Amino acid sequence: MSFDLFKFAKPVLHKLDAEQAHRLTLLSLKVGLYPRQAEGDDARLGQTIWGLSFPNPLGIAAGFDKDATVVNSLSNMGLGFVEVGTVTPRPQPGNPKPRIFRLELDRAVINRLGFNSSGHQAVFDHLKAQKIPIVLGVNVGANKDSTNRAEDYVEGLQKFIEFADYFTINVSSPNTPGLRDLQKPKELTALLSWLIAARGGLMEAGHKWCPLLVKLAPDMDLGELEQTVECLLEHDIDGIIISNTTISREGLSDPVLAGESGGLSGRPLFQKSTEMLARVYLMTKGKIPLIGVGGIESGETALAKIEAGASLLQLYTGLIYSGPKLVESIKKRLLEEVEREKLRDLRPLIGSKAEHWAANAPTLV
Repeated sequence: MSFDLFKFAKPVLHKLDAEQAHRLTLLSLKVGLYPRQAEGDDARLGQTIWGLSFPNPLGIAAGFDKDATVVNSLSNMGLGFVEVGTVTPRPQPGNPKPRIFRLELDRAVINRLGFNSSGHQAVFDHLKAQKIPIVLGVNVGANKDSTNRAEDYVEGLQKFIEFADYFTINVSSPNTPGLRDLQKPKELTALLSWLIAARGGLMEAGHKWCPLLVKLAPDMDLGELEQTVECLLEHDIDGIIISNTTISREGLSDPVLAGESGGLSGRPLFQKSTEMLARVYLMTKGKIPLIGVGGIESGETALAKIEAGASLLQLYTGLIYSGPKLVESIKKRLLEEVEREKLRDLRPLIGSKAEHWAANAPTLV
């Protein structure tokens, strides 16, 4: 979809039910109606993390391409990586519809999808049918009715090790009852022990080493966050994604939509998730790569995430309101900052203002 076409299409899409609009967006990507990046990225935007080469720090967050049907199209748009999922072992429909709500005044979305997934085999088949020219993350989860959630996560590693460049362990969605309990140190220790042992077994069987990332919720208090991060450090987790959606409704403009249950993403999440990102960067002393997610809707908000401690970034809700041009505009702003500071790449910017953000910096948006 060209930039001009998105301007035309946006009013139409936003008159549709949000889930219908999303399906139409995926269809447009499948049939080739989207902008393609004409040239490769400026080398100053590139990084090597976990032994993987990222041409730029921008990725698509999990939830956009749940079933891995448009990975190639997303790659052509100029993203640096794509994360698919959340994928559950068995197909499940998720929660009843309607379950996605746009909050136009707040440039936000509430969703309570509930891990709707085509299941491991269908997603495996979709990936097998594509040539994957981009760093690929697979976000794995557990079925709602699972009797052993740890086994579900392990199954995800075993199923997708052929395709995944990294795995994200989703223990932070607010839409599966009890899932966030897995962030608590006791439960998290047990889960990570299973996963690390499973990864070791896969390597012994001849498969590649694959980094394990954990995605955290933004609604933990400082004490809970410290305990969780300490647990992640003890298990040498390879990366942390900050953050998932929030259950907070603070400051929303529409009291009716604010009453809908589910996770809130977009502009209202920016401040909370960026402060959390900075705190985790300081807690980990910058030694673990962090992916910043939540409210990125401009070059300035993307730069703020990097300065707060993110090595990589993920987009979703911002694309709903700004369209594909957001990718190009963010990369342009990041390059402007690199040139302004006379830097060779983005690395000196990472965490450069973490202390500022951790101290409840004033909002940018």
